Amino acid sequence: MTSYDVIIAGAGHNGLVAANYLAKAGKKVLILEAQEQIGGATQSVKAFEDYEARLSRYSYLIALLPDKIISDLGLSFKNLSRNISSFTPYQDGGLLISRQWDQQTADSFSRLPSGDKEAIAWQEFYGEIEKFAKRIAPSMLEPLRSSADLNTQIAMPQIWDQLIENPIGHVITEKFKNDLVRGVVLTDALIGTLSSAYGMQANNCFLYHLIGNGTGEWKVPQGGMGAFVAELHRVAISNGVDIECSAKVIDIDADETGVQVTDINNRKFQAKYFLSNAAPEFVTNKIESRGSLEGSQIKINLLLKRLPQLKSGIDPKLAFAGTLHLNESFSELERAYDQALIGGIPDVIPAEMYCHTLTDPTILSPELQAAGFQTLTLFGLHTPATAFEEDNKTTTKSVVDSAIAGLNKYLAEPLEEVLAYSNDGKPCLEAKSPLDLEADLFLPRGNIFHKDLSLPFAESDEEVGKWGVETNLPNVFICGASAKRGGGVSGIPGHNAAMAVLQSK
Repeated sequence: MTSYDVIIAGAGHNGLVAANYLAKAGKKVLILEAQEQIGGATQSVKAFEDYEARLSRYSYLIALLPDKIISDLGLSFKNLSRNISSFTPYQDGGLLISRQWDQQTADSFSRLPSGDKEAIAWQEFYGEIEKFAKRIAPSMLEPLRSSADLNTQIAMPQIWDQLIENPIGHVITEKFKNDLVRGVVLTDALIGTLSSAYGMQANNCFLYHLIGNGTGEWKVPQGGMGAFVAELHRVAISNGVDIECSAKVIDIDADETGVQVTDINNRKFQAKYFLSNAAPEFVTNKIESRGSLEGSQIKINLLLKRLPQLKSGIDPKLAFAGTLHLNESFSELERAYDQALIGGIPDVIPAEMYCHTLTDPTILSPELQAAGFQTLTLFGLHTPATAFEEDNKTTTKSVVDSAIAGLNKYLAEPLEEVLAYSNDGKPCLEAKSPLDLEADLFLPRGNIFHKDLSLPFAESDEEVGKWGVETNLPNVFICGASAKRGGGVSGIPGHNAAMAVLQSK
């Protein structure tokens, strides 16, 4: 039986972050990966065989990865800023918001009813959120504090009350009067979360989306998510980490002396510590389940010959440069949630889209770049896993058709006219439902956070001073998304699990 100091299940970004911290500290580390390749949800793939385009298949943008992790691990990796934050089309125009407030943004707000007042409210609200983010972000890489302690340290009681204590829907409707503006704010509380604006899960999601790295800025990983994973892998190998693929962990036995691990090939390994980067229920039923809302988003990847023109006349390179919101006014989001709550698919799919290649064309071959090709990815909200159970394939196609129709409503030409097609005539479009995400990535019910998101502080006296990665088993920790402070592409749970190991006696 081969012995290690630490064994990690899963070579996704969090598992690799944990492995690198531990190996740099002198630990002998083994990663056992279930799939044939590393990366998990952060892999890049050649999704369409006839085209040299490597898409970030499952996740696309990075906001939560702290610069400290990049620095600590010596990663040669770059995130690129987007000049445009979002564009939200409506019948006669669209709301364009730059990442930094400018005249273009002010003019766009002014075209809305009471837009000048909404613009002032926007700047005030997000100015306070930015201050809050800078103060709370460092705590994400520290042992858990009590809510009272963290509240006192941040010293912004009104914002704490709005974001932590009361449903986010209340502050949104209090601060903003325009239904479309309210919806743009609410979207940050809903990606990956099946919740009403008045459910506290929305608060948790909103908080994670806006405190990343102290700025909340969502950046494009240069070279795609695969470039991030490749760099983590390079550093891991240089640090002496052993990585084995097609080696799914199927059982563990843990006590105070250490852990024995069995993989799908019936090989046994032993170590002092075991870290799970996968959702615990997909590793062993011995780790206590952390509870999970079902996944509620569909991911659609597309390859375009060029960007489509919009009815509003806006330059598509502006409209698609940030996040393009579709059918995401406050009332539309609430209506879609009500329909999803009973297990149905909304009759109008709220969605948001990103064009990675406007910021980083390097994921395309030089030939495709020269020809004007672009990638596009769409996240459909409030599409619950339950709705796909009877016929996943048929329901997925129906949702894709509905989402594309929702986009075409604002286009001067149908999306189908600018889609690339393979040599056999098939459109360059792939879709991943919540059930596909569970099958492909071991995400329970397709939940991209593995479980309900939790607030980033201790919620009991017993948690104070711990790292939010501890389990019911001795010497077993969570280094993935189901850890407290684990949601999103962050590396934070990987860091925190490594710290828990290094501080254990």
